[in-house]
Formats: sequence, structure tokens, C-alpha cells
Amino acid sequence: MKSISKVQETTLEPISKIAEKIGLDEDEIELYGKYKAKISLDVLKKKAEVEDGKVILVTSINPTPFGEGKTTTAIGLSMAINRMGFKSIVTLREPSLGPFLGLKGGATGGGACQILPSIDINLHFTGDIHAVTSANNLLCAAIDNHIYHGNSLGINPKSITIKRAMDMNDRSLRHIIVGFSNDQKGAIREDGFVISVASEVMAVLCLSMSYDELKEKLGNILIGFTYDKKPLYAKDLNVHGSMALLLKDALKPNLVQTSENTAAIVHGGPFANIAHGTNSIVATKIAQKLADYVVVEAGFGSDLGAEKFINIVARKSGIYPHAAVLVVTTKALKHHARIEENGGLQSDVNSIQRGLENLEKHIENLKIMGLETVVALNKFPDDTEEEIELIRSFCEQKGVEFSVSNAYAHGSEGVLDLAEKVIEMSNKRKKINFVYEDSDPVEEKIKKVATIIYDAKDVKFSKAAVSKLELIKNLKIEHFPICMSKTQYSLSDDPKLLGRPKDFVLNVTDIEIKNGAGFVVVMCGDIIAMPGLGKDFAALHLDIDSSGNPIFK
Repeated sequence: MKSISKVQETTLEPISKIAEKIGLDEDEIELYGKYKAKISLDVLKKKAEVEDGKVILVTSINPTPFGEGKTTTAIGLSMAINRMGFKSIVTLREPSLGPFLGLKGGATGGGACQILPSIDINLHFTGDIHAVTSANNLLCAAIDNHIYHGNSLGINPKSITIKRAMDMNDRSLRHIIVGFSNDQKGAIREDGFVISVASEVMAVLCLSMSYDELKEKLGNILIGFTYDKKPLYAKDLNVHGSMALLLKDALKPNLVQTSENTAAIVHGGPFANIAHGTNSIVATKIAQKLADYVVVEAGFGSDLGAEKFINIVARKSGIYPHAAVLVVTTKALKHHARIEENGGLQSDVNSIQRGLENLEKHIENLKIMGLETVVALNKFPDDTEEEIELIRSFCEQKGVEFSVSNAYAHGSEGVLDLAEKVIEMSNKRKKINFVYEDSDPVEEKIKKVATIIYDAKDVKFSKAAVSKLELIKNLKIEHFPICMSKTQYSLSDDPKLLGRPKDFVLNVTDIEIKNGAGFVVVMCGDIIAMPGLGKDFAALHLDIDSSGNPIFK
């Protein structure tokens, strides 16, 4: 067994010193111990006249289950830009306990490129996700309480759209029955849990810039319908104010540091295969006022995180990336080529062609959205020169820059080439292209993303989805952007369709209205908002010693 907390902690600087490096004084931060702080929202007002820093969007090809090092690359890139003499801040999502205790065992980077203190960030951090959970569940409790006390609003229990939340992988809670206690007076109904980072409250938090906006968006959350089919919202229960109060500290971005003592802002955590998959707008906006370059990570591949960053985040916030980094690994290319079982890449070029087809589509997607791109190969020790040159040659053929990242092993030194290319690329920014227009009907928006970004030949809508499309028209919210919810492992809705699938039909199984967040979630294929634990899950390998130090075993 070995400690997982003491490796890096001796290098940590007081967070007040990190704040000073990026121009924040002691009145603009709230300390959460020695190494974590909240940033005041007043920073945006005080620095309103400061020119915004350039935004670099980090995305990837369709990943393998353990990820391709996007976070490690993003952290390393920001550190490298600082090393070159510029000011850079990396802005990331907060890790969820679900992946930390479930599959990945953390989301704070790796090797020489981490955000610290990593164990704190991966666990409870500053309590933001707990606050989201509490606000979400207050609303759920208020709904059932209202029904119990006479239901003067006439809520139809079968129409309730919001579910309870918990920041844990627990498949047993996906579908439950509530109201079995003796005093419930027959108010028994079906319910369920989503993981907290998939809740609409998390999306609302990440899309709000002020307390007034936060309260307004919370109040607009659609909770269900009356028996005569009139929509009901959180504000009808008058709990949106108390929900906002629970989130008062959570709205403030969190300041931590990288393994080279540069600034990192970590805030908000919506999943990218279920929600919109990027850190909060307010975190990025503040970072832009404090740095020359802001490195932002969008969850999973260009088909999910990057697409949503452009079509939801950029559309709503005006944050337009100046360049993109597309992370790739030989492991993922071999996975998409389906040759892992054959011992990896063979000597002939054709053996990895299917994997390169996946990379090709992601390059195309970023070009479609108007993003100048650098492909970054996250290098592993067993990668061969033949493999690297094959990928480099492919990128040259496609007219995109290529760089080998040694961020994991060498920190900023291993990413200087990538940083130089990104800075040069950021001066060539073209106009951002949205995949669809606000005025397009929701059905048309879905078809455009499916055919343009995924390469689907058509879209098939379930009866439930068709019914929701009609409801969206009736509610007059067709102008909302769409948040596609599908597997991250394939360009399609089927995780088994690797490489670059052709002639497939995208199956839209349902559509969920997120009126507070201001978008509609399009459920594609078999997507689950409450993950389960595997047989050998990460928590089985975590422990603590007699001094309170975390242990990895």
C-alpha cells in the first residue's frame, strides 16, 4: 500500500500566494484551509474593463473507459504557457464522487500534471456538489410535501419530471417507489435518483452568472403538470429562493493550484454524456479577466463536450474558443481499430486505419465548428516511433498541426511544443460556427447534430420523444438549444460501433425539458443518469492510515 496524499503536498504553496500571482487580493478570496479558496463574484465587476484572455478548448477522440488524458493534457498545457512567460489558468470541472469511487479513481490529472490537493478535490472539496444535491432534494421534498398537504396546485404525481439526486454510483436507486410510510395518505408514486452532477440544478449552477440569475433559473425548473396539463415550475412551490440560498457559496468558483504552483479554477461538474459537460461560465469568465490564456476542458470527444461547448455554452455566454486541442492516444486508436487483441499496431500502415478514421471525424467536427486545431498525442512509454510517425503523417495529410505531449512524465517541459503551436494557432481564429440555429425546430436541431457531427444517415424518434417534441412546441421553447445525451464511446448511440460508423440511425428514446437550464436533453440509445458500480470498483482500493493519510492499495 502507498500514500496518495503526501507525494505532492510538500510542493504546495499557500493559496493566497497563488491568488496573488493572478492578481487577486485577500478581499477577493475566501480561504477554505491553506490550499483551497473561493473567488468572489465581485472580481468580474472590478475587472470589467480588463481585456478577456483567449480560450483554448481541450477535447478528444471517442475515449476508452479509462480516458485518454484530456485533463492531464489541459493542466500540462496551462503550465507550459505559464512557463513561456504568459499568464495562463486552467479551468476544470469538479470531480464527482461517482467516478472517484467507481471507475476512474479520480479526475485531477496524473503524473507530473495534477491539480492539488488532489485527494481533497476528488472527495468533498468545498462542498459544491453537496450543495447541489441538497438544493435538488429540497425541491423534490417540497413537491411531495405539497401533495401531502392537500395538493392545492393540483400536481399530477404521474407527471412529475424531476428526480432526487445523490453523488454516488448506485444502480438500485434508478427506479424506486416513494410514499410507502403509513402517514402518506396514499401518495405513493414512482420516482428515481440521478447522480448529482446529472441534475438540472448542476446545469443551472454552471450557467448562472449572478445570484439573481441563479434564483431565476432555479424558479424556472419544470417540475411537472397539473391534472389539466398545465405546466408547473419550482417557483410555484416558492422554494427557489431557499434553493439559491443553499447554493450561495457553490456559485463562487474554487481556486486551487497545479503541480507547478500555477493557478487552476475548478468549478461545476456536469457530465458530458448526460449534461453539457464543461465547468461553469462564471469560472471561465473570471479566468479570462485574470489570464492571457484560459485552458478549458470539455468532457469526452468533440461529438459531446466540444459540440455542447459551442452550441450551448458559447451560445449562452459569448465565450468563443480561439483554438482547440484534440487529444489522442495510440491506445484509443487501437481500440477503434479493434486490434488490441492482436498485440497492438503491426508494421503495416493499414492495421490502424480504422482508428485513424475516428480521429479523422473529430478533426472534421472541429473544423465544421470553426475551430483551428492541434492534435496532441498523449504519449505512453510503450508508444513506438512508427506509431507516432504514422499519426503525425495522417495529421499532415488532413492539414492540422500535430504535437507529442509528454505531460504525464515531464510536466510543462513535455508540452512546450504543444503550447507554442496553440499560441500561434490562437492568433488565427476564424468565426465560430453553430451546428444549428436558434430558430430551427428541435427536431431539425437533433437531425443536424446527428448527421453533421455523428455522421448518422437518419434519426428515429420513439413515441415518447415525438410526444415531447409536441410538448416543446406547446410550451413555446423550441428556441432552446439541445443537449445530446449519448454514449461517449462511439460517434453513434451504440458503444459497440467503434471507428467511424456509417449508415447508422440515431435512436432518440426520450427528450427531457430542462426549463431552468434553458435547454432540452435528447436521450439517445441506452443512456443512464445513475451509474452503477463495477465488480472491482475504485473504492475497494482506497483506505486511510492511523494518521489520517489516504492510501491507495
